[in-house]
Amino acid sequence: MSGTSEKEAKPLMSGDGAGPRRLAVTDVPGHVPYARGLEMQDDLVARRRDGQAGDTLLLLEHEPVYTIGRTRERSSLGAVPMLPHPVHEISRGGQATYHGPGQLTGYPIVDLTRCGRDLHRYLRLLEQALIDTCACFGVKARRLEGMTGVWIEDRKLASIGVGVRRWISLHGFAINLTPESLSGFQAITPCGISGVKMTCLAAESPHPIDRSRFTEALVPALENVLYG
Repeated sequence: MSGTSEKEAKPLMSGDGAGPRRLAVTDVPGHVPYARGLEMQDDLVARRRDGQAGDTLLLLEHEPVYTIGRTRERSSLGAVPMLPHPVHEISRGGQATYHGPGQLTGYPIVDLTRCGRDLHRYLRLLEQALIDTCACFGVKARRLEGMTGVWIEDRKLASIGVGVRRWISLHGFAINLTPESLSGFQAITPCGISGVKMTCLAAESPHPIDRSRFTEALVPALENVLYG
């Protein structure tokens, strides 16, 4: 067990006071070791699968780490012994990415039956929730044809990679909020995209950016795309 303190997951009230949200939120303070984040996901997936919990959004910032999906093509990591942070191979799709302070990582643990058990549709819904949230901060984010993730013009703002167990989702999205989140990308080829430029919301928005404000806008946006 990590020494990181963790807030208990609990239903949040909707913004208009109409009732509890359909998506419980666990917002973990501090910087969470990647292995601990996996343990938390595993527990939530098992509880959701067994009917002991509803859909949950796990939000956190990781200690600096690189992750890569299960693939033989690992060139996006570059020279692994030279990397400044550890590497975890995980059960999502996709090439290498970086997680660390200043980046908000979201793990929606949801029953994908409501999405028709369609992973491609689910990816588009996650993208839309992030695009809608960015609009709250005066930023026109978008999809890029043939790419998964969220972009501002040709600059990548958020990465998305998901996994599924018995149609319960795990893993999710990572959006760069502050400049602190960007330095770790310099040692890899992010998502295997040669020459890609990473950006953060603080560099693109005319408004102050912090995790609390972003979360307040993100949760209803995610609920809207998932539940209508």
